[in-house]
Amino acid sequence: MDKKEIGIVKITPWEVKGEVDYNKLIKDFGIKILSMGNLPKTFEDNVLFRRGVVFAHRDFEKIVECIKNKKKFVMMTGLMPTGKFHLGHMILAQQMIFYQKLGAKLYIAVADLEAYNTRGQSLQESRKIAMDEYITNYIALGLKPENCSVYFQSDRSKDSTKSNAYYRLASNFSKYATFNEFKAVYGDISPGKMNASLLQAADMYHPQLPEFENIIPTFIPVGVDQDPHIRIARDMSGRDKDYKFVPIASTYHIFLPSLKGNGKMSSSDESSYVAMTDSAKEVEQKIKKYAFSGGRDTIEEHRKKGGNPDVDISFQYLKMFFEPDDKNLAKIEKDYRSGKLLTSELKEYTIKKINSFLAEHQKRREKAKKQINEFI
Repeated sequence: MDKKEIGIVKITPWEVKGEVDYNKLIKDFGIKILSMGNLPKTFEDNVLFRRGVVFAHRDFEKIVECIKNKKKFVMMTGLMPTGKFHLGHMILAQQMIFYQKLGAKLYIAVADLEAYNTRGQSLQESRKIAMDEYITNYIALGLKPENCSVYFQSDRSKDSTKSNAYYRLASNFSKYATFNEFKAVYGDISPGKMNASLLQAADMYHPQLPEFENIIPTFIPVGVDQDPHIRIARDMSGRDKDYKFVPIASTYHIFLPSLKGNGKMSSSDESSYVAMTDSAKEVEQKIKKYAFSGGRDTIEEHRKKGGNPDVDISFQYLKMFFEPDDKNLAKIEKDYRSGKLLTSELKEYTIKKINSFLAEHQKRREKAKKQINEFI
């Protein structure tokens, strides 16, 4: 087997390192397993739900009722405009597009103030990255301008009534949380991180203000590392005496693992991710050089004992994105476990699938660049 990076486990809204124990996080965060039996059939047709990529939730039942009864609801999400848009970001993007088709009004926050406060990145650089990387890729993946509001934290709206309501809510929330609560939720805390948390709470709840959609069921699909933001926002909104907010619901997806097999893809580590703009040659080199393998040390040993697809990165990428046919995926898994399929063969197959997808996506990206003004 390829050597896997081993390190300290760290899971915060700003950093994920080490092996992730999702069962422990479910218990620690007080969230629930997402049962497919309680979801409309359309969820079964989506690989992310059918294969357990989206695995847990908090209060998602009320959103399911909205979908079943064709009632209005909001899906709120955000993006941190730092670094390249990679395959790991596609998990959220695909959910955005899925819910938009189900009738959700989308609110998409560009966290440029959070990037400034917590990472020291200029607002100008954040805007450029957001447009060139994230929004362009969202459009290429299928996001539509209808029923979609994309905004920057630093510039919520040209409508002063809406903008004032958003910033006022962020300020008011500071009345309903203490420093000790921030420290308990986040651990390491600073004024910048506290400010980012208050803004995120306003991002989550401002769709329910009368200046926007008014009281409406709202949910946020996130990686489980973002749950601290949701917990403290729910606590603050519950204490707010000025509004009777509907508590934010949420769903949680697993991380697309880093190429190295430890933690999640990180925009700050080029050897951990496949970017949506990578060339066919770059994809081939990254998968062959960095993708952690579940295979054995020798071909003879692999043929005899088989490989482990549960830790093999190539197989995980096929499972989460690039092999939608369940029967084909099951055969690949069976052949790999038995030793019939070699690691080199699995990697070659994965490279072809990724490059086939990216070739088409990159064509759509060029067209998407001309549509950005429809969203901003």
